Amino acid sequence: MRICTYIRQTPLGKFKRLGVFFNDTTVVDVNLLWQKQFEKEGFFNPKEKALDIAPSSLSKILKNYQEASIAFFQESLELFNELSKEGFLKTNDGGDLSFDLKDDKSVKLACPIDNINCYRDFYAHEKHVATGFKKRGEPIPPAWYEIPAYYKGPTSGFIGTDEFIQWPTYTKKLDYELEFGLVIAKDGKNIKAQNAMEHIFGYTVFNDISARDIQKKEMAIRLGPAKGKDFCSVVGPVIVTADEFDFKEPNLKMTATINDEVWSEGYTGDSHYTWAQMIEHASKEEWLLATDFMGSGTVGTGCGLELDKWIQSGDIVELEIEKIGKIRNIVGTPTQPGV
Repeated sequence: MRICTYIRQTPLGKFKRLGVFFNDTTVVDVNLLWQKQFEKEGFFNPKEKALDIAPSSLSKILKNYQEASIAFFQESLELFNELSKEGFLKTNDGGDLSFDLKDDKSVKLACPIDNINCYRDFYAHEKHVATGFKKRGEPIPPAWYEIPAYYKGPTSGFIGTDEFIQWPTYTKKLDYELEFGLVIAKDGKNIKAQNAMEHIFGYTVFNDISARDIQKKEMAIRLGPAKGKDFCSVVGPVIVTADEFDFKEPNLKMTATINDEVWSEGYTGDSHYTWAQMIEHASKEEWLLATDFMGSGTVGTGCGLELDKWIQSGDIVELEIEKIGKIRNIVGTPTQPGV
C-alpha cells in the first residue's frame, strides 16, 4: 500500500489529510471513509467516532495501532471497495471518500508523515563512507565496521515533494543526499535483529540536504553534524508499507537526477548494514517509538560531495527509488540573515 499526506483546496481553505492509494491515481481519504461507514451504521456522531478510530494523521494511526497499523490500512481499502460498489461516494456532509489525482489538479502531496518522534540518520553505505574518508586522506576507521553509527537530527524542517529546498544564510555549498528512509510503527526496546522487521511500518525516499562547508567545520571539531544538517530534509512522495515487500528488506534501484541529468545511481541493498542490524543497535537500552524516522545514509555516488559537483539555486533535484516513487524539488535562493 502507498500511504500519503495530501493537501487539498476546499471552500473552507487548504487542509492536510491522510490518504491511501486505491490504484495508481485514486486516493482514499481514510478519515472520511470511516465517517461514512459509521453514518451507514447509524451512529449518533459518526464524525466524532471517525476522528477516534481513523484520525487524519499518520502519526496518530501509528501510535494508536502500532504493529496493527498495516492491517488497519488494508481493512480501510477493503471497506472502500465495499462502499464504492454500493454507491457510497460521499459523507452526509458532502465529503469525498476518494478523488483522482488526474482530475483534481489542486491536490499536492506533502511529507507523508505529519509528526516524527525521533529522527536518526545512519552512515551505512561503505562506498559513500570510503569516498568521504579518501577525500580527507584517511582510511575508514575500524570502528565503522563494528557498529552502525548514526546521528540524531531535529524533527522539524521535513518537507515533501514539489516544495522548495531552503538555502540557509550560512552556507555556500549546498548538497543533496540520496537515501532510503524507514518509518517505525511498533514501540520497542532492546529489539533483536531477528524481530526487527515487525517494527517497520514502511519505506520512503529520503533527501538529507546538507550544508557541506559548515558540516566540514563541525566534523573537524569531532562533533556534529548540526547546522550542517538541521534545516531541511525531504521525504516522500509516499510511504510504501512493509507488506508490499513481504516484510523482507528490499533491494531497490536508487537514482538522483539534477536538471534531467543522472548524477547518482545505486541500490538500497548496497548498505553494509541491514535495517535489522541498525534497529537492533539503535534500540539498545533505548526506546524506539512509533513514528520514529530513520535514514540509511547516502548510497555510493549519492551526493555532490562525492562527485565534486554542486547543486545551484534554481536546480531541479529529483530522487527516485523503484517501487516507491520520486521526490522532486527546486533549490531555493540563498536567503539573507534575518529574512
